[in-house]
Amino acid sequence: MAVKIRLTRMGKKKNPFYRIVVADERTRRDGAPIEEIGYYDPMTNPATVKIDAEKATKWLNNGAQPTDTVRSLLKKAEILK
Repeated sequence: MAVKIRLTRMGKKKNPFYRIVVADERTRRDGAPIEEIGYYDPMTNPATVKIDAEKATKWLNNGAQPTDTVRSLLKKAEILK
């Protein structure tokens, strides 16, 4: 099973809010995740990013691959080098 760390969209129309989740890569964008590890709110100034570092590190060590956007968020949160 290939596992991805990716964003799932929440919020209203024209007011996006994203959860950072661990999910099987074959599931839909808003499908059932394996685990939720944080959130990202691009509408605040500056954008709010909250990620549970322990959970993220555990999944990265187990082989989960972050998407490009999540990879940049993990670098900003100083979880990835």
